Amino acid sequence: MQAMRDGPEDAHRPGVTAPHATAEPSPLLPRGLIVVLGATGLLVSVLALQRFASILAPVLLALILVIAVYPLTGFLRRHGAPIWLAVTATVITLIVVVLSLAAALALSVARLATILPTYQDSFTALVNNLRNWLDSLGVGQDEIQAAISKINYSNIAGLVTDLLAGLAAVFSNMLFLLFVVAFMALDAVGFSSRLARVRRQRADVVGALDSFVYGTRRYLVVATVFGLIVAGIDTGFLWLIGVPLPLLWGLLAFITNYIPNVGFIIGLIPPALLALLQGGPKLMITVIIAYSVINFIIQSIIQPKVTADAVSLSLTLTFLSLVFWSFVIGPIGAVLAIPLTLLVKALLLDVDPNTRWISSLLSSGPAPPDDDDTDDRSDRKSEAFPGPAASAVNGQAPLSPDAQASHDH
Repeated sequence: MQAMRDGPEDAHRPGVTAPHATAEPSPLLPRGLIVVLGATGLLVSVLALQRFASILAPVLLALILVIAVYPLTGFLRRHGAPIWLAVTATVITLIVVVLSLAAALALSVARLATILPTYQDSFTALVNNLRNWLDSLGVGQDEIQAAISKINYSNIAGLVTDLLAGLAAVFSNMLFLLFVVAFMALDAVGFSSRLARVRRQRADVVGALDSFVYGTRRYLVVATVFGLIVAGIDTGFLWLIGVPLPLLWGLLAFITNYIPNVGFIIGLIPPALLALLQGGPKLMITVIIAYSVINFIIQSIIQPKVTADAVSLSLTLTFLSLVFWSFVIGPIGAVLAIPLTLLVKALLLDVDPNTRWISSLLSSGPAPPDDDDTDDRSDRKSEAFPGPAASAVNGQAPLSPDAQASHDH
């Protein structure tokens, strides 16, 4: 009867709350001001990163290398190797990888510098043929001279060498990079136990870091497998048609395979130009067609889709990541664009339940289940298994599927 006497107007009385009424907390600052402050903070952060790019780039490269090779320590430990041997083998492997890449790039640039001057006469003949062809089309001599004057052999040769030198510059501060790699590998030995202790108090933070490590390793595996396939095919094809330095261009194709979306174009320019000097326009067109069939299909169609699925990043975000990190820290930013985006996503979005929904908007694949469905499943699981949740055993909070897989690994 009391419920019948209470009318709708009771909801407006002081102290009476309408059923299912929820009050949204008002932000401390206006949303427009929050957006302006966030954009300003992002701009300042980007300028600061650019200022210290020469130090930051080797550190980030060392971090990704340690994440990639560190499972070797766990593998050796599981097979009975003592801790000192497992750590030593991991550090030596990292140093060998870094030195091998640096040596290969240095020798390739030196070899290219010695072979390019021999094509000066071929370049002059190509320019003369171009002049005669334009003249046969009725183009005036003034227009021909203006067009030819912009074509300079030193500029074209400099384009190729600058591209390789930019990649080699990543390893320019070799001593600093080796020290950072060694120290990070040594610190990583006890990092797992420290994370296990932190997980009890900061499960969200540790879960986000686990997701970053797991996604980075999956991306590196995918990029490495596709890179080896593309490099092997390119090297064999260039060797068959007689393009000089096929091993160099295969190495370039392997490295640029870590650059999402446009790595194929970067790896195509040097061998195409050298094919033009070696065999004329026909050989260059052959290289371009072959690269388009091989590299474009694998690197620009198949691999981006597999990469997006492996790291749960949309294709648009992977491309924007390439542009952003190249602008911030230079050539190494193009190579590490995906891992660095995963790191920023983990530190800024995944660690906070209030911002984790943004990660769903940036990811690829099917949308995650609704919260209502998750709550219903949790309720049913609690009824079937009364008592503390299984995910809270040993004081650990539940992990996401990616983080759990990384933790188990």
